[in-house]
Amino acid sequence: MRKSHPVRRVVLATAATVSGVVLLLSLKPSSDPASAAAGAAPSAAAAGQESPQGGTGAAGATTVTGDAAQTQYGVVQVRLTVAGGKITQAEAVQAPKGGTSDQKTALSVPQLNKETVAAQSANIDAVSGATYTSNGYKQSLQSALDKMKESGPAGSAGASGASGSSGSAQARTVTGQVAQTQYGPVQVRITVLGGKITKAEAVQAPSGGTSDQKTALSVPKLNQEAVAAGNANIDSVSGATYTSTGYKQSLQSALDQAGG
Repeated sequence: MRKSHPVRRVVLATAATVSGVVLLLSLKPSSDPASAAAGAAPSAAAAGQESPQGGTGAAGATTVTGDAAQTQYGVVQVRLTVAGGKITQAEAVQAPKGGTSDQKTALSVPQLNKETVAAQSANIDAVSGATYTSNGYKQSLQSALDKMKESGPAGSAGASGASGSSGSAQARTVTGQVAQTQYGPVQVRITVLGGKITKAEAVQAPSGGTSDQKTALSVPKLNQEAVAAGNANIDSVSGATYTSTGYKQSLQSALDQAGG
């Protein structure tokens, strides 16, 4: 049997060691900390820029939340996002829920939101099958619009109204409290200029069935009488006693707010 020569073993061991060192040196640059830091820097900078851009986009918008409106099936409350004096988004932060109300809310609220942005006012149609929710929505929406006008954002109706002379020469829009009647809520909004009523309108009135006919008959007359009288001492319309009484009650509330 042939014995391995000691010198040969030394030569082989040395060759293996040299090969290993060469391999390690060839791999070292890929794990260089400077290279890793350079690669991470752009992504970190990009993340730092992302947040300020988002904040700048939302800086010009404000939100206004209307008063909560009580309905037979629950509370409705509307919040508006306003930019440049215009409604850019409408949403119901509260709406009736539970039982069939869930289905009616899901059906009506998205449609009411969409109509609000399109109309830029509370003059929107009630959603069929969700009358109470629709009326509550419009009531809270009008409250939010009134607050928006009072704050006078640039480009809004409130701001343009202030462009006239000061004091009593400025027109003011005041909405009275909701008056509940046997056939539905009545709410009156008046425009006051120089201490006088220049316009009166019912933003809410009984609807459905014979109420539609009575409302169409009585409200225009009541509006006309309110402007002519300049106060709530107006005659009730024959055949629409409940609507007339609710109208006068809400009208007086508006006059009290206007200081008249």
